[in-house]
Amino acid sequence: MATERLVVVGGDAAGMSAASQARRLKGPAELEIVAFERGHFTSYSACGIPYWVGGLVPERDDLIARTPEEHRARGIDLRTRTEVVALDVPGQRVRSRDLDSGSESWTGYDQLVLATGARPVRPRLPGIGAHGVHGIQTLDDGQRLMDTLERTAGRRAVVVGAGYIGVEMAEALVGRGYEVTVLHRGEQPMATLDPDMGGLVHRAMNAMGIVTVSRAEVTEVLTDEEGRARAVVTAAGDTYPADVVVLGLGVEPRTALARAAGLPLGPSDGLLTDLSMRVRGHANIWSGGDCVEVLDLVSGRTRHIPLGTHANKHGQVIGSGVGGGYATFPGVVGTAVSKVCELEIARTGLREKDALDVGLRFVTATITSTNTAGYYPGAVEMTVKMLAERRTGRLLGVQIVGGEGAAKRVDVAAVALTAGMTVDRMVSLDLGYAPPFSPVWDPVLVAARKAVSAVRAAGV
Repeated sequence: MATERLVVVGGDAAGMSAASQARRLKGPAELEIVAFERGHFTSYSACGIPYWVGGLVPERDDLIARTPEEHRARGIDLRTRTEVVALDVPGQRVRSRDLDSGSESWTGYDQLVLATGARPVRPRLPGIGAHGVHGIQTLDDGQRLMDTLERTAGRRAVVVGAGYIGVEMAEALVGRGYEVTVLHRGEQPMATLDPDMGGLVHRAMNAMGIVTVSRAEVTEVLTDEEGRARAVVTAAGDTYPADVVVLGLGVEPRTALARAAGLPLGPSDGLLTDLSMRVRGHANIWSGGDCVEVLDLVSGRTRHIPLGTHANKHGQVIGSGVGGGYATFPGVVGTAVSKVCELEIARTGLREKDALDVGLRFVTATITSTNTAGYYPGAVEMTVKMLAERRTGRLLGVQIVGGEGAAKRVDVAAVALTAGMTVDRMVSLDLGYAPPFSPVWDPVLVAARKAVSAVRAAGV
């Protein structure tokens, strides 16, 4: 039997999980694996970069799960600092460029995995390419930021955008002793929450000493005579001094290669795949991680949700398929957690805007409770907001903002969403209780009770 060749484009979570799983199922005599990675690092936790920048994680290499050398020792021909610059789908080959020498070559494939990831959104503004302006997505990005922080004497930072990356980087920079200003275009920070819940985050950030400015559209980054960032200007004409600027405007799928090759893309420009993570219409091309769109099990639409948890699962599914096994990735409910200093932030399912966009009628219920029994020492508050479909009472979404123990409570709601539960059914869930962990009625169940009442009051 002839040896097949698997080519993997991208050396982080999805790509190397796929390569590793395929290698477990097929040895080198059956399957040759060649992987290309444009950066220096492989199989690392991009989600951990803010905690390394903030000093909670001591060393950069603590974020690396498996080095290039370890992958090579497992029979994977991993080529770092090598970027794939073209796909020839009819010819089943990729063209790669060695970023150090500039030399290019073609490599043929029998099976192809596209795990090209995502890139930070970088608007086309004057000064946006200046020294000291950083987007954070890869470990190489994190290293460049750390290099800037070590070289910069000033202690003023401006974070542009207040999504997950923006909020987490604000906390990281506060931890390094910076004066931090967060500028964002929205009504409230954390646009992944409804504005009323985002308002809780806004107040908490300001209380922590982070200056958070809403409805602030950045129009320019001012630079000094050496081309280094020194201030950020908004459309209102306000100027915010900055020794370092971090872009927290979110990310977009890195799919220019796929687009040029004519592969199918969704509304967010992410690659479209079937349940086995094969690119639609291409039996020998697979894709996973931050460059794909996935099915939202609540709305029924595809969405771009760049998370390491999904990427690793995608890789396992792809590797199983390439290796001759069988696995599927059915979709997601949109669960995400974050924190800024002591404030925990969580969401799953749909926001009000999302539900309206897909034509769902719904009710909402918002409650404030505590993470432990109220009389237990150290009890702190959390706010839970729940969306339920009118008439049916089907759970549509949950958002939680509060102190210790708030974020991971969203997992209960994520399971309920996946199971298609109603809020009435949720009220009867047999959750663990003891005073150090929860009130007699867990905050999620209190919100469900209130949602049941709202559904009944709304009628049909």
